Amino acid sequence: MYQVIARKYRPQSFDDVLSQEHIKTTLRNAIAQNRIAHGYIFSGQRGTGKTTTARIVARCLNCLQGPTDQPCGVCASCLEVTAGGSVDVIEIDAASNRGINEMRELRENVRYQPARDRYKIFIVDEAHQITNEAFNALLKTIEEPPPWAVFILCTTESHKIPATIASRCQHFSFRSVDFNDLIERMREICVQEGIEADDEALSVLAQAGEGSVRDSLSALDQAIACCGNKLEAAQVRALLGAFSLDAMAQVTTALAAQDGGAVLALVDDLERNGGSPQHFSRELSRYLRNLLVTRISGIDSRLVTASPSERAEMGRIAAAFSEEDLTRYLQLALDLFRELQFSLQPRFHLEIGLLKMVQAGKLISMEEALASIGTQATGRQPAPAPVAPVQKPPAVARTGPSPFELDRLKKTAPAPSAPSAPDDWRAKLHGAMTETGLTFSADAIAQAEVALIDNELRISAPKQFQLDLGRGEILTALKHLGFPTLRFKVSFGEVRSAQPAIQKPAAKEDEVTERALAHPEVQRFRELFGGEVRTVRNLKEPWNE
Repeated sequence: MYQVIARKYRPQSFDDVLSQEHIKTTLRNAIAQNRIAHGYIFSGQRGTGKTTTARIVARCLNCLQGPTDQPCGVCASCLEVTAGGSVDVIEIDAASNRGINEMRELRENVRYQPARDRYKIFIVDEAHQITNEAFNALLKTIEEPPPWAVFILCTTESHKIPATIASRCQHFSFRSVDFNDLIERMREICVQEGIEADDEALSVLAQAGEGSVRDSLSALDQAIACCGNKLEAAQVRALLGAFSLDAMAQVTTALAAQDGGAVLALVDDLERNGGSPQHFSRELSRYLRNLLVTRISGIDSRLVTASPSERAEMGRIAAAFSEEDLTRYLQLALDLFRELQFSLQPRFHLEIGLLKMVQAGKLISMEEALASIGTQATGRQPAPAPVAPVQKPPAVARTGPSPFELDRLKKTAPAPSAPSAPDDWRAKLHGAMTETGLTFSADAIAQAEVALIDNELRISAPKQFQLDLGRGEILTALKHLGFPTLRFKVSFGEVRSAQPAIQKPAAKEDEVTERALAHPEVQRFRELFGGEVRTVRNLKEPWNE
């Protein structure tokens, strides 16, 4: 039966594991010095060797020649671990065994000594899937296990492991595999399998893996099944749905020419060929990121995952743009990719996103804008390019002052003359408020101090008249007197004025009394209870016995 490449070429010793030198060195030294911990946490990106390393540790500990960092690979223990049938190396899929009952069963199993080997090793894959209750049931066992028990928790999301568990284990973080190491590994496998593959095809496969060995080898297996014994970059790209550098270069060519029609035609071709807008936007983001890194760090930067020929081409394209432009394009591409994940009209979003990039290329920096403003202010302008003379329409002669002059004359016009005597102002305000029906305000102004100081009318009234002397009432009185623009200031407090209060005429008191007695509620009250109304008093006025 056929075995996929990822399983067929699975590492069987520390030497076969790609990268992860910091982990391999630590584990080798721990085994050589017999400083084996009872709990380990292996975390990192998918396909970087977590479960594989856990199996290698199990082989090293239970090898007939061990414990050793170089397992023999021929003894019964090594062969059973490789085949996955060892009774003392128990692999648990936490995605399907995540409950408290499964952890209780595991806890009971730990109590028994290994059937044959030195250690009883529990490899828990996808450990972050275990529930909090199940972790709590396993907590005491992981903290103080029997001397023959070793726990290895493998997870891609280490932050979901409870701190109480993580503090009782040694944590090893697996890193994504280097791009060049992936290509070399796939080249070795192709040689052993008799497959002919060029560097560009292997580069496409490594990019599809995104630092994962298993993903890259799965893509290689798929490409061999599709293309046969000879792998070509064009066929591999078509198989994986990847876009070539030439296809991505069409976008940058349109951006450099600020050609909106070109990007719309590109979207139309993508739609006609059955391409995915989401996948295209993701590839465009990665492409613009590589251009930006190439523009900053050069074509030899290790930060760009591409073949040498692709690096040279990206260096040539990046030279046509500034770092600011590429940064702006990359941000817009990332925003576009995020919006497309939830879009009901992906084509429309892709079109408007690419058109935004075209329009962004027409923007100028803040420094250039300020420099142009400064040039216009000083009257020194750069020599313009020669243009054909344009006939200007004849100027229309203006008659009369301009709007700016009229506004200036209005602001500087002297205010109408006003009497400056305080008593005159108080009397005038009192009369104006009485004539306009502001009875309570008139009563309040009769008890106030009024003075005209520096073309500002200053009014000081007792506190009980705060509701009667608002700005609206005073402004109404001033408009009635013909001084709508006169400034005024109102203050309330204790008034100690030598000015005699304006006496309210008796006729006015009779009018207030008649108006109060004519109120329907007052009349109804008198009909029900009878009695005689002797005095009508305004509650806002001070009461004098």
